Formats: sequence, C-alpha cells, structure tokens
Amino acid sequence: MELGTVSYAAKGGIAHVVLNRPEQLNAISPALLDDLDRVCAAVEGNQTLRVVTLQAAGRAFCAGADLKAVRELSPDPEKWARFMRLWHRVFNRIEALPVPVVAGVHGFALAGGLELTLVTDLVVADEAARLGDQHANFGLVAGGGGSQRLPRLIGARRAKEMMLLGGWLSAAQALDWGLVNRVAPQGTLGAVVDEMAGALATGSSSAARTVKSLVNRAFDADLAGGLELELSLVAAHMCTAEAVEGLRAFAEKRKPVFHAA
Repeated sequence: MELGTVSYAAKGGIAHVVLNRPEQLNAISPALLDDLDRVCAAVEGNQTLRVVTLQAAGRAFCAGADLKAVRELSPDPEKWARFMRLWHRVFNRIEALPVPVVAGVHGFALAGGLELTLVTDLVVADEAARLGDQHANFGLVAGGGGSQRLPRLIGARRAKEMMLLGGWLSAAQALDWGLVNRVAPQGTLGAVVDEMAGALATGSSSAARTVKSLVNRAFDADLAGGLELELSLVAAHMCTAEAVEGLRAFAEKRKPVFHAA
C-alpha cells in the first residue's frame, strides 16, 4: 500500500496510523483523505486487527483543512462539493470501522482536526493540547461533520459555544466537557495511547465490535428501536467463541483468553 501523507503499520492486533504532513500541521487535503481511505480498506480487510491508534507527526495533531486546497477548490461549487463528499465519506468510514479507534492528540486539534477526533471512539489528549472549532473566527462554518457530531457528544449548548465563539479548550476542559477520555502528562501521550490500545487488543474483539455498533447507532433510533437492536446484536454475540470463553473463565475464576473472532 503506497501512502504519501500517512504512515501505517500493523502488529500484534494493533494498527498504528500516523498523520504525516508535519510541515503543514497535518492539514486535511484530498491526498490525505485518499490515504486515510486506503488505510480504512486495509483495516477492514485484516481480520486479525482488534484496535487502531491514530496519532500525528510534528508539533500538532491536525490544524484542520488545508488552506491551499480550500482556496483552490472553494470557488468552484462542483469541485468543492466533491472535496466535501470525499471528506464525509472517509470520516464516515473511519467512524464505522469494525474495531475501536483510539486517537492521541498533541499540540492542537482545530476545526477539521477536531472533527477528525469526533469520528474516533476514544481520545487521549496531551495535557498541553488544545481543541477547538475556529471556523466562526473567519466567517466560516464546520463542514466536516462537526455540526452534527459535536452536539451529539457534548450537548447543544456547549457545541454552540464552541462553534459560535470559536474558542479553544484546554485538555482539562475538553476532559470535563466529554470531548476526550483521558489526559496524559506531558511526554507520556504515546505510552498512554499504547496502554489503552493494548487493553483493547487483549479483550474480546467480538464484544468491542458489538459495543461500538450499538453505541454508534444509539442516536439513530428511538429507545424502543435501540433496545430491539441491542437484543439482536447481543444475542448474536453470545453465540461467539469469545462469549463462550468469557463465561467459562468467569465460572472457573480465571482470566479469559481471547483469540481473533
């Protein structure tokens, strides 16, 4: 797999993805989206994977959309529409990956970079990191899914505050608002991400996939429909070898040993 803006390596059930445009602060371009699309295909096609980590090279996680691409494409409605549809398709694909995705954020995740964190499952932020939506400061509006995913994650009031005022949140504030799961002391981000990924890799991949699917679809159904979905997916999971192993281990008072489903 040839990649120009992203690096990818898989080992021990963990796929490590790194945004690799450090000079451009890992800004989102058509080429980067194409590479992320290829990465998604690789993850989907590898049944041994249990988790994906997403980090970035250089001094920032992601500064948002590549301004060079925006200036070039935005004057032409058709070209702009193709760019944004590619963006949505790739972000939707990341969100729908069958295994959990853990993001490690350092420096800053702004605008499109913030939107990228919204399609991952778990987020660890360096204690010095900052997250925000800067569109309003320049008379723009988030178009990479932020207007829909952000309020679902942190609520309408806080989403409007971020999107209307264009401020930045510290890692501690982002943790308090529910934008990130953990804050890592400076210099330990990679270790904390690896620890979380390792815990997921040794757990039940079937259970993780079921949980991810149920939670992701919870906002698309009313309660009754969601509960019916839970009955169906949990019943299917209980027939897997990993569920059987988990029940056996519980009865035998030992730690379960899970293998790829």
